[in-house]
Amino acid sequence: MASSQSDSPLLFDLPVRPDFTLEAGIMRDGHAPVAGLDEVGRGPLAGPVVAAAVILDPERIPDGLDDSKRLSTETREALARAIFEAAIAVSVASVSAASIDASDIRKASLEAMRRALHGLCVTPRYAFADGRDIPPGLCCPCRAIVKGDQRSQSVAAASIVAKITRDRMMVRTGGVRPHYGFESHVGYATQRHRTAIAEHGPWLRLHRMSFAPLRVRDEGACTADVPA
Repeated sequence: MASSQSDSPLLFDLPVRPDFTLEAGIMRDGHAPVAGLDEVGRGPLAGPVVAAAVILDPERIPDGLDDSKRLSTETREALARAIFEAAIAVSVASVSAASIDASDIRKASLEAMRRALHGLCVTPRYAFADGRDIPPGLCCPCRAIVKGDQRSQSVAAASIVAKITRDRMMVRTGGVRPHYGFESHVGYATQRHRTAIAEHGPWLRLHRMSFAPLRVRDEGACTADVPA
C-alpha cells in the first residue's frame, strides 16, 4: 500500500517569527513596561555601532515585526515609521569608531545598548537584550536572549530602528566622501569598500583602525574629520 503524504508543514519547517510571549510573561509578574534592546554594526570596517531601545504598546504592536536582517529595505522603513507612531517610547544611541578602537566592539555594542535604554523617556521595569551579554549599568533587570530579534517583538522593533538609523547615517556620510561608496555598503567590507581603502587610504575617526585589514595601514590614513 502506498504511503500517504501529509500536506501540513513540518514543525521544524515553520518560519520562526517573534511574538510578545516573553514580554507578556514578565509583565504578568509585575514588571511593566518592558523594553527591547538591539544593536547594529558590529561587523563593518567603518562607522559607529548603533543601538535602539523600544517599549512597545501591547495594544498597538505593528504587524510584521521581525529581525531587521530578514526584511527588505522598504519593509524596514515602513515598520520603522509604524514603530515610531505606535510605540510607548523609542531611543537610539551610538558609539563612534574611535571609541570602538579605544575599547573593543563587544564593549562598545553593550555601551550603545546601555545608552539607548537610559535615553528612553519612560523608565522600563525590565529589558530584553539581543545576544549573549547583558549590558552593564542598566537601570532595570535585563535578560539576554540569543536571536532575540527572532523571538521578541520588542527586540525585533529595536533591531529595525537601529538598522535604519545606522544605514541613514552611513548614506549621508557617503555624500561627503563619495569615493568610498558608503551609500551602497554602509561600511561593510565589500570589495568596493576594500578597493577604495587601498586607493584612498582609511578615513580617520570613521574607519575602525583596530579592525583588520585597517590596523596594518594606519600610518597612511587620511586625517579628514568626520562630518557632524
